Amino acid sequence: MSSDKGPFEQGFQPEVQHQKVPGWQKFMDPLPQVDHLPTADGGRELYKAAGKLQGKTALITGGDSGIGRSIAVLYAMEGADSFIAYLPEEEKDAQETVKLVEEKGRKCYTYATDLTSSENCKKVVEEAVQKMGSIDILVNNHAYQMMVEDIKDLSEDQWLKTFNTNIHPFFFLSKYTLPHMKKGSTIINNASINAYVGRPDLLDYTSTKGAIISFTRGLSNQYVGKGIRVNAVAPGPVWTPLIPATMNDEAIKQFTAPMGRPSQPSEIATCFVFLASNDSSSISGQTIHANGGTIVNG
Repeated sequence: MSSDKGPFEQGFQPEVQHQKVPGWQKFMDPLPQVDHLPTADGGRELYKAAGKLQGKTALITGGDSGIGRSIAVLYAMEGADSFIAYLPEEEKDAQETVKLVEEKGRKCYTYATDLTSSENCKKVVEEAVQKMGSIDILVNNHAYQMMVEDIKDLSEDQWLKTFNTNIHPFFFLSKYTLPHMKKGSTIINNASINAYVGRPDLLDYTSTKGAIISFTRGLSNQYVGKGIRVNAVAPGPVWTPLIPATMNDEAIKQFTAPMGRPSQPSEIATCFVFLASNDSSSISGQTIHANGGTIVNG
């Protein structure tokens, strides 16, 4: 490691490292934090659960690693079973998520597929309902990004791939899941700080994240009166497989936040616990900015 700091210490900086897309958590150094949170002195302690999601069921996309894995694990600690969707090449990471969830005493079902297909999204929902009997929580979490400095160099194919991955499946999955939801159910979309700061070297990714924010607001206005809440989380820099798989050396060297370090997946997953639980019963159409201290509008 290029830093002698622990992952929750101010000044922690991951070493420059690279992987092929989509990236695998098992090859990251250091491994992202899944079920631990920071202590006041920069150490770590196990997440303290309180049964907030007892008996609930969750469909989580991108649940094999990163934020998605941590969501599945914390949901399990809170009493929920999960059904995770992921790309076929991420199977080994997905099985590690299953192991971690089962160690917490809950069930984790898996489904490998390409979510850019509406038909595949429909199959994911159908399979999740068949396995779990219901879907109380939908977490649209998966994403693709690739750095390109200038719009002149951003290919049409990449633009379309990013939109087909990052926003269209959010629509498909929500559309097919809502008929199975009941009053008290929730949808939580993973957005990004980039929708608010307009990151220039991730133009296509940033644009999809802005669409997710608007999608969250519009869908909330459709369903909040029916007792189904829709919210978003907008993380800042988080140590996930997307970073070594899609960012260049200079971006990794500068991968930090105002609090003096990047966030860990577990710190973002707590927001997903909050938004899925009754603790957030009065919140819908909103975005939680878990970004390490960057002040944004909206």
